[in-house]
Amino acid sequence: MISYIRGSLAQRGNGYVIVEAGGLGYQIFVSATTLTALPEVGEEVKIHTFLHTKEDGIALYGFSSMEELELFHRLIGVTGVGPKSALGFLAHLTPQEMILAVLSDDVKTLSKAPGVGRKTAQRVILELKDKFQTADAIAMEMEVQTAAPSSQAGAKWEAMDALTALGYTRSEAAKVVNAVATEEMTTEEILKAALQKMSAF
Repeated sequence: MISYIRGSLAQRGNGYVIVEAGGLGYQIFVSATTLTALPEVGEEVKIHTFLHTKEDGIALYGFSSMEELELFHRLIGVTGVGPKSALGFLAHLTPQEMILAVLSDDVKTLSKAPGVGRKTAQRVILELKDKFQTADAIAMEMEVQTAAPSSQAGAKWEAMDALTALGYTRSEAAKVVNAVATEEMTTEEILKAALQKMSAF
């Protein structure tokens, strides 16, 4: 297993990079997020990798953070989700946003990932939801280091924190936050709206 490759960034391509290390050029498939985070050609890089073997060959997939790699491992463990689909999710969502979408049953958001349909999104939620719920401590640390999540995603996450501190489960908090939040709302506004919705039940 190749855990990571450190070397000179020799080339950028459409969905891949080539890193020269030890006199060899390694082609590594990466998400758009990782590609954006990498330095200019000629500079040194360290890319965390996953070696995928199949009947017609092998392929290296790379990530600029361990958080991305951890989520990639979880995604390819889902029935019907291969490395390319997993990269599609990571190109569309940060790990933080991905966890939020799974916990809140947000099929619509997950379905927007390149090459991902509604059925695949539903399967991801079904198979990963319990894993995220039982690993909240890990999930809370899985925040992308290469590209900060959007302010809206951050506000949602903070509102979820506040609700869980009040005694609601992570799943309950995620569902209500996702239901009431809009793009322009602050953390305080999301929390207020979420509490009002909770009290209505």
